[in-house]
Amino acid sequence: THEVEHLKEKLISQAQEVSRLRSELGGTDLEKHRDLLMVENERLRQEMRRCEAELQELRAKPAAPCTGCEHSQESAQLRDRLSQLQLEVAENKGLLSELNLEVQQKTDRLAEVELRLKDCLAEKAQEEERLSRRLRDSHETIASLRAQSPPIKYVIKTVEVESSKTKQALSESQARNQHLQEQVAMQRQVLKEMEQQLQSSHQLTAQLRAQIAMYESELERAHGQMLEEMQSLEEDKNRAIEEAFARAQVEMKAVHENLAGVRTNLLTLQPALRTLTNDYNGLKRQVRGFPLLLQEALKSVKAEIGQAIEEVNSNNQELLRKYRRELQLRKKCHNELVRLKGNIRVIARVRPVTKEDGEGPEATNAVTFDPDDDSIIHLLHKGKPVSFELDKVFSSQASQQDVFQEVQALITSCIDGFNVCIFAYGQTGAGKTYTMEGTPENPGINQRALRLLFSEVQEKASDWEYTITVSAAEIYNEVLRDLLGQEPQEKLEIRLCPDGSGQLYVPGLTEFQVQSVEDINKVFEFGHTNRTTEFTNLNEHSSRSHALLIVTVRGVDCSTGLRTTGKLNLVDLAGSERVGKSGAEGSRLREAQHINKSLSALGDVIAALRSRQGHVPFRNSKLTYLLQDSLSGDSKTLMVVQVSPVEKNTSETLYSLKFAERVRSVELGPGSRRTELGSWSSQEHLEWESACQTPQPSARAHSAPGSGTTSRPGSIRRKLQPSA
Repeated sequence: THEVEHLKEKLISQAQEVSRLRSELGGTDLEKHRDLLMVENERLRQEMRRCEAELQELRAKPAAPCTGCEHSQESAQLRDRLSQLQLEVAENKGLLSELNLEVQQKTDRLAEVELRLKDCLAEKAQEEERLSRRLRDSHETIASLRAQSPPIKYVIKTVEVESSKTKQALSESQARNQHLQEQVAMQRQVLKEMEQQLQSSHQLTAQLRAQIAMYESELERAHGQMLEEMQSLEEDKNRAIEEAFARAQVEMKAVHENLAGVRTNLLTLQPALRTLTNDYNGLKRQVRGFPLLLQEALKSVKAEIGQAIEEVNSNNQELLRKYRRELQLRKKCHNELVRLKGNIRVIARVRPVTKEDGEGPEATNAVTFDPDDDSIIHLLHKGKPVSFELDKVFSSQASQQDVFQEVQALITSCIDGFNVCIFAYGQTGAGKTYTMEGTPENPGINQRALRLLFSEVQEKASDWEYTITVSAAEIYNEVLRDLLGQEPQEKLEIRLCPDGSGQLYVPGLTEFQVQSVEDINKVFEFGHTNRTTEFTNLNEHSSRSHALLIVTVRGVDCSTGLRTTGKLNLVDLAGSERVGKSGAEGSRLREAQHINKSLSALGDVIAALRSRQGHVPFRNSKLTYLLQDSLSGDSKTLMVVQVSPVEKNTSETLYSLKFAERVRSVELGPGSRRTELGSWSSQEHLEWESACQTPQPSARAHSAPGSGTTSRPGSIRRKLQPSA
C-alpha cells in the first residue's frame, strides 16, 4: 500500500512538471518566431546598408555649411531616426539570441521529464505484476488446502468404527486433525486479508488510472490552450512586425524625399557659401589689427584702476587708523565707567591645544578671535558660531607676563588700602592653576603679584613703612583647611569680626610675614605640597579643592601717621567637571559633587547680585561665604575665565563664557579705601616696631582686628625662614 501511495505521489508531481513545462514551451511556434525575426533582421540590415551608402555619397560631395537651414534640421532628424533603427536591430538580435537559448533549455527539460515519466510507468507496471503473482500464489495455496480437507473428514468418520485398540492412534489423529484445521483457519484468514489487500489495490489502481486519465485530459486541454495563446501571440507579433515594417517603409520613403531636397538645396547654396567666405576673409583681416587696439585700451584701463585702488587703500588706511583710535578711546571710557560703577572685570584666556587632547575631529580648534577687537571671542558650538564680549581676551599665544600686565593695576591698588580679589574660573584642565601659580621657570599671577608688591614697597620706603603677610587656605569637600599650618587637616571656621565692622576673618589661620622673593618661594612650596590634587580622565593633575592665597598689606605714613590696610585675595577655583567624562568614582566622585555644588552656589550669588535682590545667598557655600567681602561691593574684583579650545569641550566652554558674561554685568559699586588716623593699641604698636626692627618672616595666627596673636611652632618658622 505504501509503495502504491509513493507511486501515486510521484505520478502527480511528474504530471504537474509536465503541465508546467508544456505551458511554458511552444517549440514549433518559437522556431517560427525566430525564423521570422531572422528574416526581418536581415531585411533591416540590408536597408541600413543602403542608407549608409547613400549617406556616404552625400558626405563625399562638398557641401557648404548652412546654419539654420530647414533641410539640415530634417537631415539631422533622419540621422537620429537611422540611429534608432540601428538600436532596434541590435535589440532584435539580442531578443533572438535569448529566444534561441530559452527554446533549447525548455526542449532539454521536456525530454528529461518524459524520461522520468517513462521510468515511473515502468516501475508501476512491475509493481502490478508482483502483486498479481502474489495473488496467484495465494489462490493456489487455498486450492491445495481445500483439496486436502475431505480425506481428513473421511478418516475421522472411519475411525469412529475402529476397535478400542486404535483409540490411541485415533486421539493422535484427532490432534493432528485439530492442528490441520487450525492451519486451514489461519490460511483462510490470510487468504481473506490477501483478498482485501488485492481488492484495495485494485481500487487504488482504478483510482490512479482515473486520475492519470484526468491529468492527461487536463494536460491536453492546457496544451490546447497554450497552442491557442501562442498562436494569438504569433499573430499579434506578425501584425506588429508588419505595422513596424510599413511604418519603416513610409519613413524611409520620406527620408529619400528629404535627401533629394537636401541635394537640391546644397547645389543652390554653393554661391551663397562663396559670398560668405569672402565676407569672412574681410572680417579676418580686420580682426588681425584688433589686438593692438585692445592692448592699448587695457593699459589705459589698468592704469586708471591702479590709481583708483591706491586712493581707496589710502582712504581705508586712514579710516582704519581712525577706527582703531576711536576703539581704544571707547574702551578706555568703558573701563573707566566700569571702574566707577564697580563692575566685576572679566578677562578670558584660551589655553593652547595639547597632545593630551588627542587627535581627530574632537581635537580641532573651535575658538577664534576678532583681529580688530581684543575683547571679542567666537565659539563654534554644534556648527553654529556664538560670540561673546568681555573686557579682554587672551589667545593661546599670550604669555604669563601679558596676562599679568592686565591685572597689575588692580594689584598695586592693594598698597593704597583697597581690597582686591582675582579668581580663576573654568572647567577642569582649562589652565586655571597654571595662570594663577605657573611653574618655577614661568610663574603665574600669585608670585608676580607679590614681587610687584615688594618693588612698590621699596619705591615708597622713604615715606611709608609696610608689612606684607601671606596666608594660604583651601576649601576641600566644604571644609576650610590651613595649607600653611602644622596640621593641614584641621577644620577652620569663618567668623565675623567682633569689632562690628562686618568684615570676615578665619580664627586660627596661619599668617606668615614675607620680605623677599625667597620667602615667597618657600611659602608657595610649602602650601603647594599640602593642596589636594588627583588624577582624572580629564586632567592628570586635577585640583580637587578651591585654593585661596590671602595677601595683607599694612602700611603707615611716617609723616602723617595715616594707616592703610589692603587685602589681596588670589583664588584658584577647582574646575567644574562632568562625572561621566572625568570618570570620577568613590572619593573622586564625592569631591566632584562638592566642587560642582560650590560652583553652583557661586552662580546663585552672581545671579542674585545681577538682579539686585535684597538677599544674596553667600552662606550657601564656604566658598561664597569666604568671598563675601570680595563680592559685596567693598572690593575691586576681577575674574579670569579659562577655556579649552578643542571641539570635545565646547559645551563646557559655552557654559563658562555665558557665566563670564553674567559676572561682567554685576555692579558692586566703587571700592572703598581702608584708612585710619590716630594711635594704635599698645600691642599693635609693639608688633609693628618689632617688625620694622627685625624684618624676618614670622608665623602668626590670623585673628580678628585688634585681638592678640599667637605664635606657631618653631619648626614651621625654621622651615620658612630664608637661608643666610
